[in-house]
Amino acid sequence: MRRSKHPQGTVHRLIVESKALIGNRLGDDTARIVDVYVPHGHDGKDLPLLVDLVGYTAGGPAHTAWKAFSENVPERLDRLIGEGTLAPVVVAFPDCYSRLGGNQYVNSPVVGNYEDFLIAEMLPAVEQKFGCGGTGRRGVFGKSSGGFGAHIHAMRHPDVWSAAASHSGDAGFDLLYLGEFPNTLRALAKTENSIKQWLTAFESKVKIDGKDTLTLMILAQAASFDPDPSEETFLGLRLPVTYDTCDIIEERWANWLQWDPAEMVKTHAQEISKLKAFYFDCGTEDQYNILYGSRRIQKILSERGIEHRYEEFPDNHSGVDYRMDISLPYLVDALNK
Repeated sequence: MRRSKHPQGTVHRLIVESKALIGNRLGDDTARIVDVYVPHGHDGKDLPLLVDLVGYTAGGPAHTAWKAFSENVPERLDRLIGEGTLAPVVVAFPDCYSRLGGNQYVNSPVVGNYEDFLIAEMLPAVEQKFGCGGTGRRGVFGKSSGGFGAHIHAMRHPDVWSAAASHSGDAGFDLLYLGEFPNTLRALAKTENSIKQWLTAFESKVKIDGKDTLTLMILAQAASFDPDPSEETFLGLRLPVTYDTCDIIEERWANWLQWDPAEMVKTHAQEISKLKAFYFDCGTEDQYNILYGSRRIQKILSERGIEHRYEEFPDNHSGVDYRMDISLPYLVDALNK
């Protein structure tokens, strides 16, 4: 059942055989799906390109699949373009789902070199196939972990991306993650403090609850921010706290913090100034405290006179896809200039 009565775009499916992901310790498939939306009446040629980085526990195809009670992203694009709110644009939905439930879109010997995959493999495959994007015409957006990816890619690769939007993107790691470490330790204690035993038990469950997902999320973040390159730990996974007293292991926690957008912006704010547009927002009721990390980013950018657009809205972290109605036209207008 389509929810948009506007002309329907086409979703194409590509398979990108990745060299960047070879050797990931999770054993995940290196052939990745990339769904690509092309608007009605276009073949993609000479249109700007946006890349959608989905949140934790999702993969790109989740945003192109049928969705209960509301639009999926292609339907949203059909409506926005049909209304004249959004200029025609190609949108790519790369599948970066992992054994650990998701992705932070950075290079990791555990999860895989997804930063390289997105830039060096996925982008060329889409742009060559559809004749879209190119220098000055590429944007990246996402929510939650995907919003984190948008933050990081904007600050690390302004030569690749010319616009970025982060919806409730992970920031302020001290407020976001420190409170979850005790919960993670209690979960691991049930399997003799063994990550291997816990993950094996998790993967054999017929029903997964929210507490399981939060534990897995912490392991996924550990794999992205502080992987153990040695072969001594199971899948290279380790935590930045002690198992008995939950004391912070400073050198490991420092590895996490270097990926915190609220910290990275202190040294990479000038990179954001190279973008045509940088948008981010967060709900005032965000249950993961990302509001405060977002405000830290906004404060630094404002103090340094870096152009950006930051908005807060009365909602929490969940079900905020409607914010795309604001961010996507903003990005595409900038890319068309």
